[in-house]
Amino acid sequence: MTNQETIAKLNEALNTLIKAYEQLQNENTILEEKIASLEKEKNELENKNRNLEDNVNELNDSTEKQNNNINSMLNKIESLLGNKKEKSSNESYKKEDKNDSLEEILEEELENNSSRYPSQPTSENKIDLNRMASLLNGFNN
Repeated sequence: MTNQETIAKLNEALNTLIKAYEQLQNENTILEEKIASLEKEKNELENKNRNLEDNVNELNDSTEKQNNNINSMLNKIESLLGNKKEKSSNESYKKEDKNDSLEEILEEELENNSSRYPSQPTSENKIDLNRMASLLNGFNN
């Protein structure tokens, strides 16, 4: 091989290396642009994620406060109803006792009246007793 041929081959190899280097540089530039774009997207997604986490935390706090308020209200209502239930159950026992004693008194009075006034039929006494009992029940309600 002559010097001319060697120089031509070296020149050809050098041109091939330069083209390969230019292609690698272009690919490297494209990859760097993609990396920058992906990092920008990553930062945007991280910001969105932080915002969403903040919103979730706010919602959780708000929900917890609402649940506490609701539980507090329910406890107050239950305590009020519990007091009323106790009162109403005590009152209903008292009413039942009063009804029983009043009915017994009425029955005794009717029996006494029927013995005093024998001309009145007993069926009227039962009607009066029923009417009196219904009147008493109406007053106790």
